[in-house]
Amino acid sequence: MADRYGFNQKKPLQTVIVAVVVLVFVAALGFVTFSMSQKSIQFQLLTWSVISPERTDLRFEVRRIGNEALDCVVRAQDSKRIDVGYSVVTVPSGSDYEQVDYSLRTLAPSFAVEVLTCVPTGEATRVPGPQFPAGVAPPPQPWE
Repeated sequence: MADRYGFNQKKPLQTVIVAVVVLVFVAALGFVTFSMSQKSIQFQLLTWSVISPERTDLRFEVRRIGNEALDCVVRAQDSKRIDVGYSVVTVPSGSDYEQVDYSLRTLAPSFAVEVLTCVPTGEATRVPGPQFPAGVAPPPQPWE
């Protein structure tokens, strides 16, 4: 077959080039995967409870590299997924791990509460703003 069609001719340069291209691709894929898995700020809602129709208390944790101040966006929604409370909570600079307690003023009882994001203070949050019905103003924050 090799004499008739010219197959099975080993070309070492071609093999080396293919191996280098595959190696570079795998290294780039590994770098991107590693970079995306390294978050400098991690946050998680721990607990929340409806105290009254106008108030929901929540506790969330923040893990950060360094001690910079953070702005965390929290919101509460009713059973129809309409916002009933929304606030930007400032976490002052401090340790790498913080638990934050916050009392969120709401327009109605909360059905779902979430921490949307945490970013260094002064950075854009890149999350949707408050989604209250037309003509409804967000309640002033925080609960006092």
